[in-house]
Amino acid sequence: MRSRPRAGRRYGAALVPVPMRNGNGSGVSMIEGWGGIGVPGRELRSENLERVTERAVLSRGLGRSYGDSSLPPASVGEVVNTTLADRLLAFDEETGLMRAEAGLSLLALNRIFLPRGWFVPVTPGTQFVTLGGMVASDVHGKEHHVRGCFGEHVTRLKMRVADGRVLWCSDEQHQDLFRATIGGMGLTGHILEVEVRMMRIPTAWILQESRRVDDIDEFIARLKDASHRLPATMGWIDLLTRGKNMGRGTLMAGDFASADVAPKRFPKPLPRVTMPFELPSWTVDRWSVRAFNTAYYWKHLPREMHGIVHWETFFYPLDMIRHWNRMYGARGFTQYQCVLPDSAGPSAPRRLLEILTSRGGASMLCVIKNCGPEGKGILSFPMPGTSIALDIPVRDDTQQLVDALNEFVLREGGRIYLTKDQFTRPEHFRAMEPRLPKFQEIRAKWDPEQRIRSAQSVRLFGDKP
Repeated sequence: MRSRPRAGRRYGAALVPVPMRNGNGSGVSMIEGWGGIGVPGRELRSENLERVTERAVLSRGLGRSYGDSSLPPASVGEVVNTTLADRLLAFDEETGLMRAEAGLSLLALNRIFLPRGWFVPVTPGTQFVTLGGMVASDVHGKEHHVRGCFGEHVTRLKMRVADGRVLWCSDEQHQDLFRATIGGMGLTGHILEVEVRMMRIPTAWILQESRRVDDIDEFIARLKDASHRLPATMGWIDLLTRGKNMGRGTLMAGDFASADVAPKRFPKPLPRVTMPFELPSWTVDRWSVRAFNTAYYWKHLPREMHGIVHWETFFYPLDMIRHWNRMYGARGFTQYQCVLPDSAGPSAPRRLLEILTSRGGASMLCVIKNCGPEGKGILSFPMPGTSIALDIPVRDDTQQLVDALNEFVLREGGRIYLTKDQFTRPEHFRAMEPRLPKFQEIRAKWDPEQRIRSAQSVRLFGDKP
C-alpha cells in the first residue's frame, strides 16, 4: 500500500531552507521548541533524507518537544526538518506491519488508517508528531500499563549513522544501535524510515468512563483500579487546591467501542480554534489558574459519567486548540514530567504536589498516568509507577522550582522525561539515570566524534558545544 502523490509539491528532491522567522535574509533564524525556547539556526528540508542528513547535526520533525532536545547546539547552524519525507511506503493488511518515512505525521497516519480499522498501538497526547520523533522520544500514552511505549511495537529502523552509512537496525541486526535509538532523542543517528506494527480496532469511537475524584490519595487508588480494567487511563488534577482536597480532579478511562454499541457512522472531524496571538505573561498566574481549575473540576458535575466519545476528544484534547502554547506569553513555559516508582509508595504524588504548591507553582495542566514495565529503549522514560506532567510558566524562579522537584524525584528513585525537559541540571540527570553510561558507550561506538548532538545533549550529557 502506497500513499498518493502529494499535490502541489514544488521542491522535488531539492534542498531548501525552512522559511525564516526573522526575515532578515541571512538564512539564519530562531529555531524554537514548543515551550518557547529558541536558538539561532537553520532548518533544511528535503524529500531525500539520505542526502540532506550529510550536512546536519540533528534531525527534527514538527518541533513539539517542549525544551531543547530537538534544537541544535548554539554554535551549530543546521538541522534537518524531516516533514517533506512523509511517504507511506508499505502496509500488510494481514499482519498490520507498516513502513513509512520518518517525517510522516501521526495526524496523517490517523487519517489514513482509522477509517480502515487500524490505529497506532501507542499514541502520545498530540497528533502533531512525526514517526521519527515518536521513536526518538519513545512516546508513551494512556495505555502504557498495557502496551508499553511506542518502541515496543517498532520492528525495524532505517538510519543514516554518523560516518555516512545507511543501514537497517532491529533486534536481530545492530541491536545496540536499535535499542539506543528508541528513546535516544535523535543522538544515535538520523532516522530515515520506521517499520511498526499497527493495531486493529473495532471502531473509531471510544467507550469512556469518567469520575470526579476528591483528593490525590483517592485519585491514585482509583487510577490503579481503572488500569486493571481498561487499557487507556489518565487523569487531570488540580494543583492549587490545598488541604484535604489537594489533587482533586477528573479520572478518565476507556477503550475502542465495539461495533454493537458504537454509532454506525465514522466520526466526523472536530472543529478547531486557534490561539491568534501570545497572551501577556501575567495572564497565567495563580489566580487565573485557580479559576480555570475550579471551573474544570465542577464541569464534571455528575460524580460518574459513561458514554461514547470521539477518538480525538479522548486521545488529543489539546489538539483542538491550535498554537495553545501562546497562552503562556513571550517567556514561554516548560513541562516538567517525572515518573515516581511504585516503591516510593502511594503518597509520593501528594508529597510532590506539596513541594510544588509550597513554592507557588501554578500549573493549568497537570496530567497523571499509570506506567507499566520499562521498555527496550535504553533511555526510555517510563518505569512501573505514576507519571505526573506539569505545565509551568517560565518565571524568574523556575530553575529553583525544577531543582526542588528533581531533588525529590531523585530521592524517591524516579526520573524525568527528556522530551519535556528544559531546566534539569546535568548532575541531577546523571544521578537519576544509571543507564546513561551504557547509552553513551553505544553512542560513542557509532559516533566517536559527536557529529550528531543537540542543545540538550550539550547541557545534560556534556557534549561539545
